[in-house]
Amino acid sequence: MKKKIFLTFSLIFTLIFGGMILISSCTVTQKIADKPGVQLWAENCNRCHNAPAVGEFSNAQWDVIGQHMMLRANLTCDETNKIVAYLEGAGL
Repeated sequence: MKKKIFLTFSLIFTLIFGGMILISSCTVTQKIADKPGVQLWAENCNRCHNAPAVGEFSNAQWDVIGQHMMLRANLTCDETNKIVAYLEGAGL
């Protein structure tokens, strides 16, 4: 009987605190949200490959690349938009 109560409380504890950790890990911190596109580009695009030159692609191509890399690099929509805006503006 005591073992069953202990297991029930253990499960409840795990669900509550595990859920809290999961939810808090999904929020973007203000420090990350405040980063400009150029900083996000420098930090993220060189993680897995050499970052392409700013003028290497057209604005339409940067849009497509941004959507692709959002999935591949696990970027948020906001991060992707900032990076693409930087690349499109800097390539002028």
